[in-house]
Amino acid sequence: MSLPTHFTLNTGAKIPAVGLGTWQSKPGEVRKAVAYALKDGYRHIDAALIYGNEVEVGQGIVDSGVPREDIFLTSKLWNTDHPNVAEGLEKSLKSLGVDYLDLYLIHWPVRLVPNESHPLLPVNPDGTRSVDRAWDMSETWRQMEEVYKTGKVKAIGVANWSIPYLEDLEKTWTVVPAVNQVELHPLLPQHELREWCHKRGILLEAYSPLGSTGAPIASDEAIQTMATKYNVSPAAILISYHVNRGDVVLPKSVSEARITSNRKELVALDKADLDVLNALAAQGKAKRINTPLWGFDLGFADWYGPVKST
Repeated sequence: MSLPTHFTLNTGAKIPAVGLGTWQSKPGEVRKAVAYALKDGYRHIDAALIYGNEVEVGQGIVDSGVPREDIFLTSKLWNTDHPNVAEGLEKSLKSLGVDYLDLYLIHWPVRLVPNESHPLLPVNPDGTRSVDRAWDMSETWRQMEEVYKTGKVKAIGVANWSIPYLEDLEKTWTVVPAVNQVELHPLLPQHELREWCHKRGILLEAYSPLGSTGAPIASDEAIQTMATKYNVSPAAILISYHVNRGDVVLPKSVSEARITSNRKELVALDKADLDVLNALAAQGKAKRINTPLWGFDLGFADWYGPVKST
């Protein structure tokens, strides 16, 4: 069985199953990583304004020589721009050096109020995040629908949205989100969220598919065993897991060797092995890696109970 190279969004557009993540890619590295990835065959780049490196991402696209129309390019509306979606979009378009995005996501269902403390991560005098708890997310989505109509974004979606937030948004949306990009891996499979989204034609995208240095998912015994069975790296098992499930996966790397292997070492997993991976979290191994302290619960709960944060 061969794995799909693309999935279809609810807009009808094709999205490559594996994309290059650019979160935490350092200045001076991400330009080379993007250029190399595109020359190596990637056609999907995931970016965001808050990553602080969109100018270099755009430079890497130019360096690659790959035509813009052949690249699926994503960026994200940052929390401080919820009242001004069109302005937030223009910031990313300008930095990336492009005139449209293939996908634009609301990065978090959280509005931050800018102040003199920081332009993107403002805090109150007591050190807590400057969060507007009264902000209506349906207004942000209404504006997302407006920029979608302009053609400057070919699809719109969300990131880090749990079921309660999506259920609330569903009451007013006229355009169904194309994507929900969330933390996904065998220790956080998000089965309930995935089922909810798929019933509505919302594709899941997996970030942090390999965990992090503080949460070495690849060292899990079951994943190590599968890597030996399929004669691939544990990272290949973790990346393959998502494509086998029908989700987009966004591994991040600035190493040329790993960039290549992340896309080319995919394997079709036996159903029994996929079932094993899907069940790991329920065995007391559930773990969430990325939990920003916005000061309130984002509603992420999984059927197997509380999730440990790293």
